[in-house]
Amino acid sequence: MTSPYAERLSAVPVERREVTLSGGTTAYWVYGDAAAPQTLLMVHGYRGDHHGLEPVVAYLEGIRVISPDLPGFGETPPLHGPDGTVAEHTLEAYAGWLTEFAAAVAPGAPILGHSFGSIVVSAAVAGGLDTPRVILVNPIGAPALEGPRGILTRLAVFYYWAGAKLPKRLGDALLRNRAIVRVMSVSMAQTRDPELRRFIHDQHDTYFSLFDDRDVLHEGFVTSVSNDVRRFAPDIAQPTLLLAAEKDDITPIEAERHLRTLFPDAELVEIPAVGHLIHYETPQRAASEIMRFLRPSADGTR
Repeated sequence: MTSPYAERLSAVPVERREVTLSGGTTAYWVYGDAAAPQTLLMVHGYRGDHHGLEPVVAYLEGIRVISPDLPGFGETPPLHGPDGTVAEHTLEAYAGWLTEFAAAVAPGAPILGHSFGSIVVSAAVAGGLDTPRVILVNPIGAPALEGPRGILTRLAVFYYWAGAKLPKRLGDALLRNRAIVRVMSVSMAQTRDPELRRFIHDQHDTYFSLFDDRDVLHEGFVTSVSNDVRRFAPDIAQPTLLLAAEKDDITPIEAERHLRTLFPDAELVEIPAVGHLIHYETPQRAASEIMRFLRPSADGTR
């Protein structure tokens, strides 16, 4: 269906590019004017691809955005080791990939991560990725297995395990099952706007099953539920913006408030009446906060 943000997004120049890194080829998209005073690197969440953050891109003014597909998702193939075989997709592997990608295409740019992307970004920055500012949208600030959806998360662990262990045809059918994808989408959407809900479900129907390999999908899920941003927060000295949702039941707002205290220099913005889909439901508010946060460094100062 037509995106509610299509008209704004159509006015933003976009170009698909590829870069070859040590783990293989990464597909990425460049939005905006090459002469923009600010460049922002964006990292999407689990099972999605770069399309998920486009509603936010539509509202960013004067900012050039670089947005890759994570390895194994969208148009980026899984990471490969030196021997040519598919590598294990651990958090360390994702963080290493992101550090190399950023150095190659957006050296010194501020960086944003959404959901699972917040964990990858935090791990990379704590490990030395060069960036002046960090933005985490719906950051995973507490263990997923201990949150209000702990039981559902355990069911999801079994779901992804079964998808990886069943015979390939059955496993792929289970992981790409449209009814299950719709249940995931319905459980995350908070908006009462019927048009926006249809758009969110269409986005998940279209892009949630574009993963490359079921083993990589399983490894990515295990990585996402086995780690959270708290582990890395004390080692991130850069000014950090946390955009958290008051109704996010993956990381409750109380946990996000505690997460802020773990950073040496962090600001928490709480967005009301929205859950884990800030990027779909309140992209204009998110973009406004991002532009405000980046404004002090837009002239090149750090």
